[in-house]
Amino acid sequence: MATALSSISLSPVHNTFSPSRAHKSPPPLWTPKLFLRPLVPSIQTKSSFSARAAATVEDGRQSGDISISIDVLKRFIDLNLGNWTGSFHQFDCNGDLLHKISTKLAARSYGEDELMSLIQSLYIKQPPLSTSDPEDESEWFEYKIKETNMFTVDKYQQIGFFPKEKAFALRYQTAGMLETVIRQGVLGEDDTGEEFPRNLKLPSRRPAIVCENCLYSLEQDARIRAFHIMDPRGILDMLIVFLEERGSKEIAHPSFDNSKDSDRITLHLGTWKGHSITKRSGVYGATIAEADTVVVLEMNEDGQLIQEIRSTSSGSDVTTSVHWTGSISDNVISFNGGFQLTLLPGGIYMGCPSDIAKSVQESKSFHLELCWVESPTKRQRLVRTFDIEGLAVSSTYFLETKQ
Repeated sequence: MATALSSISLSPVHNTFSPSRAHKSPPPLWTPKLFLRPLVPSIQTKSSFSARAAATVEDGRQSGDISISIDVLKRFIDLNLGNWTGSFHQFDCNGDLLHKISTKLAARSYGEDELMSLIQSLYIKQPPLSTSDPEDESEWFEYKIKETNMFTVDKYQQIGFFPKEKAFALRYQTAGMLETVIRQGVLGEDDTGEEFPRNLKLPSRRPAIVCENCLYSLEQDARIRAFHIMDPRGILDMLIVFLEERGSKEIAHPSFDNSKDSDRITLHLGTWKGHSITKRSGVYGATIAEADTVVVLEMNEDGQLIQEIRSTSSGSDVTTSVHWTGSISDNVISFNGGFQLTLLPGGIYMGCPSDIAKSVQESKSFHLELCWVESPTKRQRLVRTFDIEGLAVSSTYFLETKQ
């Protein structure tokens, strides 16, 4: 199953986090020279990419969508450009916060038209080598994320992109980048890996699937990027959330901590009414469905959760309904349909099947969900749908208001 559900990886650079890439303090990370320094791919890499890109473009020409696809790629790159300051949060499968690491992300582009690429570098704040020395400054280590271009975004990452709504979903093959973030940000570069800090959890080196969902704030220039990481058995391994704001100013997330269970679920209870847009995966993905939606989540006197989902397709009077009952244990809601929601701080929940392997064995599609209640009366949701082979076939964006 791990093979069937595989996708593309975020590969670390050679000699990842070597001392030469360390910076003593954050300011040097935000100088124009850093972000504008040329990055020239090798002849072999450039040639290989050009050939693949040409093939992708030829496919687009045959379908008549080449101009649309270039526009989509450009809008995706423009949405991600700039310097992002934030924090990396690791949760276990029960929604308990394990670690928080300060991060910075620098994103720039090069090339034109179908040869456009997005180049990103992630910087991880390294703990001071000595906690007793007040002059010992934290170091920042750089991790180069594999570039995004016409070929990768369509064929491998299988992007689900909503330009107007500022939301997207991507898929990855391994959790290597996330493991590096955890190891460098928590363990330290000199760690042998033999003694882990308490509660530290490294993701599986061969996960069944890793999916990134990203939602941008409706109120400010900020976003959340959330990763579902399923272990080789297809069961939830861990959840990762990046909270980021565009700009170099240091930010804090005081509400993003281990709040009480009742506080986490209260924001999601009630009736939510809104609209959904579904698109096929890929840079050529077109809108295939729109609908008006109503979601009701209630808890009865016995503590049982009841969820009713109604969807009415645009231009049609046909309404479909899904009724689920479930229970909550700690921060996890388990529904009788084999789907679970993990409640996180900050008005966030992440949903996934209780057992993806079972869905595959039963030839059933499955989906992964991210929900963000940014204000008490408004929320966004992004749902990524996979077929029985683990290929992302569509993404659905929801904007809903509490009634």
